[in-house]
Formats: sequence, structure tokens, C-alpha cells
Amino acid sequence: MTTEPLSARLPVTDRTRHRRLREQGSLDRSELEAILDAGFVCHLGVVTEGRPVVVPTVYGRDDRWLYLHGSVASRSLAPDVPVCVTVTHVDGLVVARSVFEHGVNYRSAMIHGTARKVTDPEEKLEGLRLLTEHSAPGQWSYARRPNRKELAATTLLALSLEEASVKIRAGAPDDGDGPDAALGLWAGVLPLTTAWGAPRPDPALPPGIAVPDHLARRAGTRHG
Repeated sequence: MTTEPLSARLPVTDRTRHRRLREQGSLDRSELEAILDAGFVCHLGVVTEGRPVVVPTVYGRDDRWLYLHGSVASRSLAPDVPVCVTVTHVDGLVVARSVFEHGVNYRSAMIHGTARKVTDPEEKLEGLRLLTEHSAPGQWSYARRPNRKELAATTLLALSLEEASVKIRAGAPDDGDGPDAALGLWAGVLPLTTAWGAPRPDPALPPGIAVPDHLARRAGTRHG
């Protein structure tokens, strides 16, 4: 397992080459990292028993690896097979003067490769920490950490961030300077944002247990 730093420029391969809408493509690794950091749910695509399966799951990362986890019984988490992981954020609906020019403002990343099963105990614990902290920063230190039995029941996969494709679309409709501009129709963008709500306590929670600060301060903040 190599630990060399990845290039700041994403490599162009047959799987990552931007063949359509090339102007929306990016080879900047920092754009990939920003897209991953803005979310915590990805879609894992894999062929299982001859059939394609796409599974939503949470993830975490470091500078080189994307970590995915699940039950040891999950067939979609089989190691050593080609996978494609996608993370997408929708930032708005682009409403044009013609239906053909309608679109979406978005940020999307597709990561290709062969995932490996993490067997080293230290890396497995660190991968689960990264995954937990990515979705709920501060929770790893607050909650009880996994015990030996729970670790044995959990599969952790690591997918290299080496090979990825990034596309970003932002801005107004593309027909503002075309013939349809004379139609007198409204055109523009309907922004879409999501935010964390106020924490809701478990009904089984005894009185007097306050929401921890690391969760309480996320209320009202933007997600994505």
C-alpha cells in the first residue's frame, strides 16, 4: 500500500476523460476534495453476481483514501472488484426560456478504482474515526467507540482517490444571447440549499442529558 502524496492535478484516464460538456470538467484535486468535504453520503456502484447495484452509504476520507463501511454480510462491499463512487450536490435548478436549455447547477465527483478491504487494526479504527468525524465532527470523542465484536462485524473498504472525474455547473441559463431571448419569458436560477435542523432527543433519553455542543452548534448551518 503506497503512501506517496497524490498529484494536485487529477490524471486523465479512459474512465475520467470529459467527453461531453468539457467546460464543466475540472482536473483540480482541490475541487474533488471540496465536493467530498461538503457531503457525507455517496453512492457506491458495483457489479454483484452479474448485476449492477448502487448503494447509498456514508464515507470519510484522508488525503489519499476514501473509506466506506458496512456489515460483513453486505455483498456490495466485496473487496478487490472495480467500483465507482459518486457524490453529487445540487445547487439549483436552471430555468431557461426553452425546455431544451433547462439544466441543473451542481457539483459532482466520480471516483473509480478497486477497493481494498482494510485488515490492519490500526487503519481500520482510524478509517472508522474519519468516517464518523466526517459526518458528525466531535462524535468520535463523545460516543462509545466500537468494541472488538462490533469491529469484527464491520467491513471497511478503502478506495484510492487517485482516479476521479469532477464536473461543476454554475451560473445562469445559456440562452440569454440567443433567439429565445426575444420571447419575453422569465429565465434564471432557483437556488437549492439544505441546512441542519435543531437536534431532536431520543424519546428514551433520560431527563437532564443536554445536547453536546458539537451537535448543537450545527443547527441552522448549511449542509452541502
